Order: sequence, then C-alpha cells, then structure tokens
Amino acid sequence: MISAIRHREQREPAKYNSKRGRNMPKMKTHKGAKKRFVVSSTGKVKHKHCGTGHLAWRKTTKQRRQLRGSSVVSDVDAKRIVNVLIPSGK
Repeated sequence: MISAIRHREQREPAKYNSKRGRNMPKMKTHKGAKKRFVVSSTGKVKHKHCGTGHLAWRKTTKQRRQLRGSSVVSDVDAKRIVNVLIPSGK
C-alpha cells in the first residue's frame, strides 16, 4: 500500500504533457452558439431569422415568407462569435 502511494506522488501532474508542453485548460465551444450559428467557408457567420419558432399564426404571410431561410451576421458580431463563442471557428 505504501509503495502505491509513493508511486502516485512520483508521477507528473495530469495537466502537463512533456511532449507538447502545457495543453490545459482548453477553450470549450459554446454549445448554444454551436447550435445557432454556422461559419461558411468564406468566413461569414450565418444564422436563422428570429420570430419563426412559435406564434406564427399572428404574423402575416409576407412576414413569414421573409423570415424563411438564413441571413448573414454583421461583421462586428461575426468577429465576436468566431473568436469568443466558437474558438475552433468551425
């Protein structure tokens, strides 16, 4: 039992990998952003229009038609989404 305790003390800490250097903590992808935004191959961020989830019967046919599909996020917001919420940029 004592040898097992000594063996644990001699090991390197879990957060240090001698081959690659320090690799923790990792930036985690924001799961809410992952579900709501898509980064295109050109780097533009696309999102779905709001106001289509429920209570659509209140909206006019023209409104519902114009809310279909997706649109591109503005450049300022896109930069924030890619850098902060989606660290891998995928």
